[in-house]
Amino acid sequence: QVQLVQSGGGLVQAGGSLRLSCAASGRTFSAMGWFRQAPGKEREFVATITWSTRNIYYADSVKGRFTISRDNAKNTVYLQMNSLKPEDTALYYCAAGSSSSVVRTTPDYWGQGTQVTVSS
Repeated sequence: QVQLVQSGGGLVQAGGSLRLSCAASGRTFSAMGWFRQAPGKEREFVATITWSTRNIYYADSVKGRFTISRDNAKNTVYLQMNSLKPEDTALYYCAAGSSSSVVRTTPDYWGQGTQVTVSS
């Protein structure tokens, strides 16, 4: 059974840090990444990473603050979030697919989502 299981959300003050994890079971994926969605807003792409070449892409809104990484042995992708802002408050979703393009547009699989709340 293919599953993406997320962990690591929570509440943090502005300027703080959190790390999200997403563990894939059942198979490996060519690319994995992260999205977020705030109440009343469209789903927003955050970052992707490929498994074979380790190519990384970030949304402009998180460049310099967020870092996506992977652990091949654990088949897990991480999102290290530093210098958090209230605008980062959202439900964060892990995603996986056959390429970075697929993940950024129509992911094959989604995690269950985890809430990140940044207070002022």
